[in-house]
Order: sequence, then C-alpha cells, then structure tokens
Amino acid sequence: MSRFSIFLFCFLALATVCSGQSVFEQVTPVGTNGLTFTEFIYPLDGRQTPQCHASTIESTSTGLVAAWFGGTHEKNPDVGIWLSRQIDGKWTLPVEIVNGVESEEVRYPCWNPVLFQLTNGPLVLFYKVGPTPQSWWGMKMTSNDGGKTWSKPNKLGKDKTIGHLIGPVKNPPVELSDGSLLCPSSTEHNNWRVHFERSSDGGKTWEVIGPIHDGEKYNAIQPSILQYKDGSMQVLCRTQESVLVQSWSRDGGKTWTEPEASSLPNPNAGTDATTLQDGRQILIYNHTTRRAPFPGNRNMLNVAISSDGRNWKPVLTLERDKSEYSYPTVIQDDKGTIHVVYTWRRQTVKHVEIDPKKLK
Repeated sequence: MSRFSIFLFCFLALATVCSGQSVFEQVTPVGTNGLTFTEFIYPLDGRQTPQCHASTIESTSTGLVAAWFGGTHEKNPDVGIWLSRQIDGKWTLPVEIVNGVESEEVRYPCWNPVLFQLTNGPLVLFYKVGPTPQSWWGMKMTSNDGGKTWSKPNKLGKDKTIGHLIGPVKNPPVELSDGSLLCPSSTEHNNWRVHFERSSDGGKTWEVIGPIHDGEKYNAIQPSILQYKDGSMQVLCRTQESVLVQSWSRDGGKTWTEPEASSLPNPNAGTDATTLQDGRQILIYNHTTRRAPFPGNRNMLNVAISSDGRNWKPVLTLERDKSEYSYPTVIQDDKGTIHVVYTWRRQTVKHVEIDPKKLK
C-alpha cells in the first residue's frame, strides 16, 4: 500500500470522526437517515449458483428487475446471466436468461450485465462474453414485457479505436436530451482507459468517444455518469491508484477533461453513482483502500451525497465486516425511491431502499 493511500484513508476517516459522523464505526440501522429497507434477492440456502457478482437493477412499468452473473466462480465458463423480477413485492426465483455457449465445444463466461429501460422503447440488457475482460465483447438483448421474455442476443460489433464494442461496461447509460443513449465504458487491453459509446437509434449503431486518457497517470475503468442543471456532466471512475478519479464534459459528452483525483478513496473496486430527482448526486462505493487495516479493500460499503460532485458527504454504511461487499448499482424509480443492489459475499445479491427526503 502506498504512502499516499495510507494518508488518504486516514485523513478521510479522521475528517469523518471529527465532524461527528459515525458512518464508518457501524452498519447504519434500518430506519436511520433514509435507509428504509434491506433484503436478499434470493436466499443463501438452496441458491442455484455457488457464486454471483456484478448485479444491476432497473425499474419498469411492471416492476423492478435485477440481473447479475452467476456460476461456479468468476471467469468459469459456466457463468451466465441470471435474472429476477419483483412481483407484488417479492422476487421471483432467479432464472438464467443467457449464457456464453458458442457451440457444443466452446463456452465462454458472461460478465457485467447492465439493465436500462428506454423512455420510448424496450428494456435493454447489455452484457459481456469472453474469456477475460481484456478480450471480451459486448452483447445486447431486449424485452417488451418488463424482463419476462427476451429477444435473441446480438453482438454490438467493433470499432477501429477500441476493438470490440462493450456498451455500458458496468454502470447504466443515460438518455440525452436528443434521445440518444450515452454509455459509460472502458477497456483493459491497452492500459485501463475510459471511453463512451453513443447511439442515436436504440443501440443499432454506435459512435465511440475517446478514450479520454492514455492510462499512464491513472488506470481508470467503469465510469458512472452524473448530470448537472447547467448542462455539464461528470464521471467518477474506479482506478488502480487508490482513489476515485473524475472527468467533466461541458458540451453534452462530446469531449471530456483529463481524469483527475477526487477526494474519495477506492480499493480498485467498482462503484456507481446517479443524479437524483432533487439535483443531488448519490454515490455507492467502498470508502477504503487495498491492503489497509480493517476495514480495507471491499470490507465496507458506503453511501455519499453531493450537491456539486466535488464535495462528498458520507451518510450511510451499508456493510462493514471481514468479507466482500462490492459492485453496486443505484437507480431512482418514478416514485422517488432509491434502489441499490450489490454483491453480498459473492453468495447472493442484496437490495436496499433509501428515502431521499430523509437522506441528509
């Protein structure tokens, strides 16, 4: 662990204690500071796959839909994309809706599903197939009935700049004012580099923006897009350098600033952030660094809010134990409820609800 990582972690933890916050000392009880409900999407006993990871959630006209990749373990060829729908407040038995079978002899693992409901279109599932993140490719399926049935999968294609198109690499895209879809993406085969994939026809054709950096100063991937009332946009990205980095756009996502360090640590783990209906930003992340004393690495999962994207206030601790809690996705439904899903010890997916009116 670098001296910078130790300093950053200790400084932020000390600042939190001095400000009277106990967000790091214990898991926030349900009913406190906006945290209204927690549950497992499926029980530990009798689970259908030994491991799961990289969950995603979306709100549709027929209810919530969640997906993740599951199998023996990450990278195993038997890993497919699993899905559950919430009906009358209860999650359905998970089903594998797609896998990486290429032929009788060839099967690849699946990775990082991303659900997104188009405003004037179907529910879209983006996911990846391939031996490794350095060589995977993006796939897409659609559903017109809230995730009950799905189209045949289609490969997104290639681009001369980045190779295989990926779509949104981990976190949801955003719909821009012109109706186009802007997907936050990244590649890992030539350093870790952030780019964007934009489609004006619902994912039939794509334009690649970036990569926005060369990966020399910061190895950054898995951006989340935040939007501001003045029209600007921001991304927050995972790195290998023990800190979340940020980049900004002032022209609708056409160009982006060179990534720079934010005020928040990162243990080389995925995060997610979204813009709330009241204009605030919410971030779900591990407020830790790698190889740090407990809680370090992915032992703790936190929630922070911000009004400007630069000054972040940690407000909730969702998990704090010597295990893995990671790879969150966060959305806000039409009624205003915030929904978060994340990996719980690689054994199941946890779903959390937050009331933004009580989130201070």
